[in-house]
Amino acid sequence: MTLDLIPLAILMGLVTYPSRAIPLLVSQFGRLPRPALIYLRLVGPAVLAALAAVNTMVVDTDPGLPRAYAFQVGIQWLGVIACLAIVARWKNLLAGIVVGLAIVAGARLLGWA
Repeated sequence: MTLDLIPLAILMGLVTYPSRAIPLLVSQFGRLPRPALIYLRLVGPAVLAALAAVNTMVVDTDPGLPRAYAFQVGIQWLGVIACLAIVARWKNLLAGIVVGLAIVAGARLLGWA
């Protein structure tokens, strides 16, 4: 893995963030019905959960071939379960993500994964 694309990712974030943030900041979110506000509040965690699920359960078996994926079971499952447990218990997404990442990074550092 190289770090060559990090400046590009930062530049893309700086360019695309205003186009996404301005409508959110200018619009009248306070006037939306309560069910819509509750739904919108859950979109971010749902997207994070979907990304975690696909990166936890699926591995690219041959990067040279298209659609060469396989189901996997690994230490990442423990990280996701710990994250879900923390979020469900304490309603703190940041703490859950930090603990999940620490579990996976620690296991990889120790050579367990």
